[in-house]
Parts: sequence; C-alpha cells; structure tokens
Amino acid sequence: MPAREELPSTLRRSSEKAQETWSKTHDAAVETYGEGERSHRTAFASLKHSFEKVGDHWEPKQRKGPSDAQAARGYQDEPAQGAGGVDATASKDHLISVARELDVKGRSSMTKDQLVSAIGRANRRETARARQN
Repeated sequence: MPAREELPSTLRRSSEKAQETWSKTHDAAVETYGEGERSHRTAFASLKHSFEKVGDHWEPKQRKGPSDAQAARGYQDEPAQGAGGVDATASKDHLISVARELDVKGRSSMTKDQLVSAIGRANRRETARARQN
C-alpha cells in the first residue's frame, strides 16, 4: 500500500515536505523489508533527520542530523527508547522556545534532559487532543 494512503495523523497535519520525506522513505523500505513496523520505523528515522515533532505535527529542524543518541546509533533489531521526535541535540534555548510554544510549565528552571521529556509529554498530549477532534 502506498505510504500516502497510510500517513500517520501527525504527518497529515505537517508540511508537504515532511509528508514526502516520510512517504518516499516508507515506500522504499517496504520494497526492502516488506510492510510492517520496520518500514514505519525506517520512515520515521529518516523524517527525524530533518524534522522535529512540535505538538501535533512535524516542523523543520534548525540543523539536519540525528535527533538523539538512538537515532545516531542507527537501525537495531531491538527498538530502543528515543526522544519521540524531540530534537534532543538542539540547544537549550531552542528547547525552551519549543516548550514555550507548547506552554510547558516550569520550563525556565528545567535542565536540557527535563525539557526533552516535558516536550515529549506535551507532544503526546497535543497529538491525542488533535485525534479527538
């Protein structure tokens, strides 16, 4: 099934470029690995090199590259916990601005790791809210 027909909801609310990045990678991964979780993970890994999740959609990152240690180490047969689309390699100032956009309380006193976690929780909350509407 072409990826365009099964775009995740967060991508349907994102730019055409984000949708195209995910779709092309997903289609190529399906040809290599077949349908399933591995193709989806491959497509999201590709997306996370250029985009970060902000709330219920994906936005272009300030700089391209792996978003977290999980993305930097590449594909593994066993999935590991990543940062859920949050660009954990971004500057603390950038993370604070994303947290401000998502109205994360207490952001100014958080460490970088705490900001990444709080943004991840806010992203999941916004995505759930968007799915209900």
